[in-house]
Formats: sequence, structure tokens, C-alpha cells
Amino acid sequence: MSEENQSTGMLTFGEHLDVLRRMLFRIIIVVVLLAAVVFCFKTETFKILLAPHDSDFCTFQWIERLLGAMHLDFKFDDYNIPLISTELSAQFMTHITVSCILGALFASPYIMVELFRFISPALYDSEKRYSYLVAGIIYLLFIIGLLMTYFILFPISFQFLATYQVDENIANTITLDSYISTFTTLAFMMGIVFQLPVFAFILGKMGFIDAEVLKRYRAYSFIIIMIIAAIITPPDLFTLVMVTIPIYALYELSILVLKKWAKPTEDTDS
Repeated sequence: MSEENQSTGMLTFGEHLDVLRRMLFRIIIVVVLLAAVVFCFKTETFKILLAPHDSDFCTFQWIERLLGAMHLDFKFDDYNIPLISTELSAQFMTHITVSCILGALFASPYIMVELFRFISPALYDSEKRYSYLVAGIIYLLFIIGLLMTYFILFPISFQFLATYQVDENIANTITLDSYISTFTTLAFMMGIVFQLPVFAFILGKMGFIDAEVLKRYRAYSFIIIMIIAAIITPPDLFTLVMVTIPIYALYELSILVLKKWAKPTEDTDS
């Protein structure tokens, strides 16, 4: 570091790259260690991951009890859809893939801390004040999206799609790869969709949108939300409603966020 950079506390481009390299190395080590731990708990991991494909999954029981409390006689049909593996190394590779994904998920709080430590020197004091809160909200909303996928979206989607038949003589047998890939795709999509208030906050701070804009296009937005929900859910009304309601609630939360906290930043050097 030159004398000028020492006096200002600034790093050169090469020094920034070195800091980034060390940060990525630490993140990789933590992810690998956690993935190794998950790998060792194979039985427990896949018992949890494969639970939504059973007809007695807790979500179905909760819905039946809720409707029963409303004096509605409703029961989900029992089904038994076997999961199969069609390639020699498929189960082993799936085990490794799932371990890496869960390792990254469990390491995500540490990853966020490392990323914030890396970018925080470039932030103004006014930006640092709310960046901690924004980072926490991003993580919380992402976890809520994952939980919604696991408990609501995926089990109901699996129940519909896995039992759907164009002809009763054609049996459904689902591959393990298809099961895991569908689950991870839906989980990632819902984790992103649940960032709607954060996106609104950022765009509001940049002056692109405000609460009045979202209020003005509320009806159109509701239709778009229903279309998105219809795309990522099976074609049944119950699941469509179950997904549309929380996403629209996030839209209304975005309006509140824009109204209360997302006024455009005027002074960036205060």
C-alpha cells in the first residue's frame, strides 16, 4: 500500500482483489464443512426432504383439520407415488448436490456477514444505518419463501401433478432427480418472489417508484400476481389462492414500505 493510500485508508485494486479472494476462500471452506456435516446425516436429511411426497404429510393433515373445524367434510385422496432412480450414480450425485445446496443455505448468514464486511467500506454513513436491517429482512423473506415452498406449494403441487393421469393404464413413477430439481427450483423462485418489498424499497430509494404508483396500478398488479401464481402452481383454484394471497400481501407491504421508509436519498455524503 502506498503512503497516500495508507493516509486515506484506501486499498489499491490489487489489494481489493486479495481481500475478495480471501473472503471467497473463507466462504468456500465454511460451505464445504457444513455440506460435509449434512452429507453425514443422510437418513435425517432425506427423511425431511422426501416427506412432502407422502399423502400423510403434515400440510394435508392441517388442511383437513382446519376444514373439519369449519364443519366441511374434506379428505385428500390417499396416494402412493414411488420415487425411482434410473442411473447408476444418480442417488450418490443427488446426495452430494443436496448436501452442497443445504451447506450453502446453512452458511448463508455467514456469507451475508462476509459480503457486508466487503462492501461496507464503500457505503456512506446514511446507507450503513439501514443496510443491516435490509440484509436481515432479505434473509428472513427468503427463508419464509423456502418454508412456504416446503409446507404449501411443493406438497400440493406434487399431489396434483404426480397423481394426474391422462389414462388410468399409465402409471406415474417419478425420478429422484425430477423430485429434487422441481423442489429446488420452486424454492428458489419463491425465495426471490418474497423479496418484493426489498425490491420496492431499493427502487423507491433510487426514485423510480413511490407508494402512489403502486396504489394506482394495484388492480393490474393483482392480475399479474395471479398469473405468476398460476404459472408456478398446479392448475387448481385452492393452490392458486394459497399462493396469490401471500404474494399480494407482500405487494401491500411494499406500498407501506415505500410510504414510510423508502423516500429517495438526496444527500449521499451526510
